[in-house]
Amino acid sequence: QLQLVESGGGTVQAGGSLRLSCAASGRTFSSYAMGWFRQAPGKEREFVSGITWIGGSTGYADSVKGRFTISRDNAKNTLYLQMNSLKPEDTAVYYCAARDALDYSDYDGAYDYWGQGTQVTVSS
Repeated sequence: QLQLVESGGGTVQAGGSLRLSCAASGRTFSSYAMGWFRQAPGKEREFVSGITWIGGSTGYADSVKGRFTISRDNAKNTLYLQMNSLKPEDTAVYYCAARDALDYSDYDGAYDYWGQGTQVTVSS
């Protein structure tokens, strides 16, 4: 089993920044492609960003491209999501997820392990 624990959520004003972290334990973190997803109240969970197992390739949803940056530190078993220029529509619970594959996916069903989520609230 791979355990994932997110942190770094909170409440911020529009235009502000937050950095989410996802600490992994239990298995070899570097063997997994990783993703960030989010779910707003009343909406389906959606893909935010993904990164390959070694971090050589990343991808973003159009809604966050240019504002969010995903990265990973395999030596620290940690995934990050730097979120800048936050908007009220970014308000959601953010989840990190691990996929037992080399490449990430924008489909949440492709992931094998999930964290418990961290709340991000952006006020206008």
